[in-house]
Amino acid sequence: MEELIKCAIGLVAACVATLVLTPSVRGINTRLGMVDKPDPRRINKVPVTRGGGWAILLGVQLAVALVGVLFGFDKGFFVQSSFWRLTALSVMMCMIGLVDDKFSLPPRVKLAGQLAVALLAWFWAGLGFRSVFDWMPAWLDLIVTTFWIVGAVNAFNLIDGLDGLASGLAFIAMIGMGGSLFFLGETTGICYYMIVAGALLGFLRYNYHPASIFLGDCGSMYLGFVISTLPMCTHHASGSFLVSVGVPLLAMGVPIFDTALAIVRRSIRHLILRKDDAGAGQVMTADSDHLHHRILRSVGLSQRKTAWILYSMAIVMVVVGLVGMSLQSRAGGLWLLAVAVATVVVFKDIYRVELFDAGRLLNRVAHDRRVKSRRKWAQLTVPFYVSYDLVVLTVLSLVFCWLWDIHVDKVSVKTVMPIRVISVFLVLVAFKVYRTVWSRAMLSNYLRLFAGCFLGSMLGGSVIYYAVPSLRADVVPLTCAYAVWSCFLLFLVRAMRGIVRDLFYAIDCSRLVGRKDVQRILVYGAGLRYRAFRRELVRTASDNNRIIVGIIDDDILIKGKYIGGIQIKGPLIEAPEIINATNADSVVIACEIDDTWLKVVQDTLKPTGVKLTYFTFNEKEV
Repeated sequence: MEELIKCAIGLVAACVATLVLTPSVRGINTRLGMVDKPDPRRINKVPVTRGGGWAILLGVQLAVALVGVLFGFDKGFFVQSSFWRLTALSVMMCMIGLVDDKFSLPPRVKLAGQLAVALLAWFWAGLGFRSVFDWMPAWLDLIVTTFWIVGAVNAFNLIDGLDGLASGLAFIAMIGMGGSLFFLGETTGICYYMIVAGALLGFLRYNYHPASIFLGDCGSMYLGFVISTLPMCTHHASGSFLVSVGVPLLAMGVPIFDTALAIVRRSIRHLILRKDDAGAGQVMTADSDHLHHRILRSVGLSQRKTAWILYSMAIVMVVVGLVGMSLQSRAGGLWLLAVAVATVVVFKDIYRVELFDAGRLLNRVAHDRRVKSRRKWAQLTVPFYVSYDLVVLTVLSLVFCWLWDIHVDKVSVKTVMPIRVISVFLVLVAFKVYRTVWSRAMLSNYLRLFAGCFLGSMLGGSVIYYAVPSLRADVVPLTCAYAVWSCFLLFLVRAMRGIVRDLFYAIDCSRLVGRKDVQRILVYGAGLRYRAFRRELVRTASDNNRIIVGIIDDDILIKGKYIGGIQIKGPLIEAPEIINATNADSVVIACEIDDTWLKVVQDTLKPTGVKLTYFTFNEKEV
């Protein structure tokens, strides 16, 4: 009961203190010129004071002092030396952010300050992951702890781009991590979580949309530091990964996810820009594709709706962590389910931006016309395929020995495995598989590959049958399985370029489908020439502004079916209705027709007013 009263007093005191202090802090910061002015990247349309984070810091310290005076500094959480050192370091982190709010420090200088505080947290405050993972060597603990703290600080720094977002997510994180201590019965540590939560609640009064003051770097960096380091002080007694790392990780899930995406996205764009203009683009350059920017655009630029969507995501993550703690032995299954659901949500969110940018980069690398670059990649092609094939064939041999409970001894390693691998490899060489340009491969090339794998496997199986009598009972099913899987894996890597190209074309189509400046086309003809036309669109996917919305074909037997994900809508006679239904802008003829039938097509489409083009191949003497 005493701990409960202490938590309640701390929360209320911090909330009241922050409510009272924030207007004063806002006035001081405004006079100091710490104001966020509107620009094309920022969401605020009017100047807003920044640097409000030190109001939260002051509110927390006043509440801590009050709780200490009322209940004594000689017991509970306050007797830990790490707590006071953590307090000093959090003040230091806040001051670095405050200097950045005033003078706009270069990113590298700010990062150096964050690293210095993180290193002090390990060397001076004694914070680290060794309390959870006792097997971890000191040097690894130093690296992981520093990365964890700096990553959390920057995660909250990057997510602070919307009114009330970072402070609201930090409030949810504090409640969640305090709740995890409650589940464990370690009530002495809950008080500080409630104090910080109270300070955030008071600050949200001024930071929620429409905000009159922003956290600034001093606030976001302070919150990131406190949230990442507090569990190392309060959760160490449990020695549980889920409690010490899992719940804090889930509580910071939204900022961490957004930061990871930002690193990937900016790195890819930096590589793309560098190919166009040496030195263009920096990984640390800000952009407007953060998670909150995307949701903001999707909900009609409503900051409150966007904030509550992200609040809900954070609450769900925290609840998953707390439920996982209560389930104990079933926690692993819950985490797997959560990861599976998160994977689907993540892919749905990132494929239109990060994956599209990755496709642009791959496309530019693949079509780089510089002689030296192309020669370098061409020289590596054959060694890559040879190495890949030998590794796959060797691993398959070991895997099937394990599946068939065949003891892998020196005899197997020196005879059985080499016979299987070398027999397939030699047949592939004899079938000229390694002289094939797989980016231009045709059906006959893949048939050679399949035949080489099957014949090589059967040849190796025959040799093993007579050379190793002890394996005769298993040699037939093992050889058949080996042939099938070797075919599949060797085919997969050679077809990967086409698979990836089609994947990015599908991503490009989904990205273009909602844009108003995209030309929507119907293709007349579903034969080979259509496939050639689609291939041209795929090759220019990153620079394309056209999308196929359907196919017209006079073969009524294939109406309603799909070719490459595109539906055959119907015959030419139904073209006006199809154009109206698909809102098509143009029709591309991708089949061979004579002048008479071309006149029929023109007369049929003339009332619709759509543009008509003819895709064809021409051969002429030069």
